[in-house]
Amino acid sequence: MIKKIPSFTEIYRSLIQIPTISSDNKHIDQSNKGFIDLLSNYFSDLKFSIQINQVPCTNNKFNMLASIGSGHGGLLLSGHSDTVNFDEKTWTKDPFMLTEVDNRFYGLGTVDMKGFFAFVLEVISSINIKKINKPIYVLATANEETDMSGAKYFIKSAIIKPDCIIVGEPTSLQLISSHKGHISYLIQVTGKTGHSSNPDSGINSIEIMNNIIKHLIFLKNDLKKYNHKNFSIPYSTMNLSSIHGGDTINRICSLCTLKFEIRPIPGLTLTQIEILIQEKLKSIIKKWSNRIIIKKLFSSVPPYQCSHKKNNIKIIEELCNLNSKTVNYCTEAPFLEKIAPTLILGPGSIKQAHQPDEYLDLSFIKPTKKIINKLIYKFCY
Repeated sequence: MIKKIPSFTEIYRSLIQIPTISSDNKHIDQSNKGFIDLLSNYFSDLKFSIQINQVPCTNNKFNMLASIGSGHGGLLLSGHSDTVNFDEKTWTKDPFMLTEVDNRFYGLGTVDMKGFFAFVLEVISSINIKKINKPIYVLATANEETDMSGAKYFIKSAIIKPDCIIVGEPTSLQLISSHKGHISYLIQVTGKTGHSSNPDSGINSIEIMNNIIKHLIFLKNDLKKYNHKNFSIPYSTMNLSSIHGGDTINRICSLCTLKFEIRPIPGLTLTQIEILIQEKLKSIIKKWSNRIIIKKLFSSVPPYQCSHKKNNIKIIEELCNLNSKTVNYCTEAPFLEKIAPTLILGPGSIKQAHQPDEYLDLSFIKPTKKIINKLIYKFCY
């Protein structure tokens, strides 16, 4: 007999209460073990089989795969268990308490994206699970907000082959079939210090970095040649994010660092981006080879495009009365697609993600349940 699980709101509240912050700062980074254990218990109560795996080389992070039904195909509903960090000075609500005010659910992870699991549990608990003909899978990954190591580890050992994967990121219930990638770099220039009264006695790292930035801006303009008309910003973008150098007004700057990111459109690979950077900076690197270090900041995410040859796009467009669109942010889709055709579709607005007082507008509740219900019946019954 299937055990009765708590109400939708109670589940939502319990998921928000458990901190699962992912950060490159080890003093902030948190394990997601408590969250995974709670989520596993909920699905276990619905008679799902549970598989929990620790993600190697992480701070005690885990993936969970819950499954029910047998045979080939079926549907995988996927989400990440972690959240970004928050600035308590900018929040007016408790980030770890689900607060309902003015037809909104406030809390860290309400849209990005713990809340998605509450919707999935609510829908599954209300259907006749005994009549499914194909399996239902639910995946909760770790570290999406940093290096996506959870999704990367999952696909290495996954043996399941669903017909379709839905990533429940907040898309305002718009169907997303393509998104840009993300690659970020740190450039460090080491000069030679000296007294500013004699500039020739040293090597000013800021001056070398100035030349590097000029060439990167040339590349930024060149990237606009790679066009994808379906995106609201129809070209690959570059952002010079931060620069630091020097410490004293009368000293030649010996160290300067620059951080920048590129968001490539589908059709432009991460390898191509690296080649373009090397080509633009080739002359500078040749001259100052022992003084310039270029390294990636974070694990890169390739651009994603679910092929329109895949029938799933058309099936879901017709099923949910939606037209597939593109977005400029990244998801785990490029990795999960190695298992099955993957689309992004979930409740809440991306405008709320990573923001103070993150919230889900309650107007998303009914249509989200309806869409998840339709997806399960289409792919699993």
